[in-house]
Amino acid sequence: MPQVLITGASTGIGRELAILFAKAGWDIALTARDESRLASLAKEIERDNPGVHASSFPADLARGDTPQSLFEAVTRRWPAIDALVNNAGFGAVGPFAEIPLQAQLDMVQVNIQSLLHLTRLFLPGMIQSAKEASGASSPKGGPDRSTPRWRRGILNVASTASFLPGPYMAAYYATKAFVLSFSEALASETAGFGLTVTALCPGPTRTEFQHRAGLGKSPLFGGGLMPVADARSVALAGYRAFSRGHRLVIPGAFNKLGAWATRLLPLHASAAISARINRAKYPD
Repeated sequence: MPQVLITGASTGIGRELAILFAKAGWDIALTARDESRLASLAKEIERDNPGVHASSFPADLARGDTPQSLFEAVTRRWPAIDALVNNAGFGAVGPFAEIPLQAQLDMVQVNIQSLLHLTRLFLPGMIQSAKEASGASSPKGGPDRSTPRWRRGILNVASTASFLPGPYMAAYYATKAFVLSFSEALASETAGFGLTVTALCPGPTRTEFQHRAGLGKSPLFGGGLMPVADARSVALAGYRAFSRGHRLVIPGAFNKLGAWATRLLPLHASAAISARINRAKYPD
């Protein structure tokens, strides 16, 4: 049975992804800061999916030493992880010069450094497992061209913010641009091993993210300014894209149109558009 590690798994998109992977027969390693929610989700997964094992690994990815300790804890339980879902992340809204420095450094640590660190720790094992599986499945030891029973690889949760600069959420948009660029590069590097690297780029989604980011009363989430998705539909789009070996998925027609339109505009024009949207989120 394949094993997947999902970060930020206690709520929102991460929780819904855990449920989807479990229904497909994956054993699940869950990590987030909230120990009680993780334990509850692990019990729910095992109750609803007989034969599936779920383990919780409470951890704070804002700490620089967490990825290594998490890797060691997970691989003691499951030496070979087949998939990694880098879902953990958070944002903050406001002028860059006014958002507390530590909050922004923590954001970079969670959204970029921990994602990169965990990927570097788990990816070599995935490559090795893929090589072994490919050799074993081919009578002549050549590459296996058949469709795999499950995908090995990485699902990174980026954002439609990945596609443009984001005044009033400058650091957050920049972190998500990294996630998308990093994912696209890794997808090319690992394609020859039969691995999948997928970037999930949702638009506004109803999760706890908006409350942590200070967007609870934003017109973006309550004023009909843009379509707002639910976490389950976003997770389903990401899971399906990963399962089908796609590199990029942008849930929602409006989000797809917006993401591709920004690629046709000069950066200053894209920044002006996002500044207008994000300025509406920020109370005077």
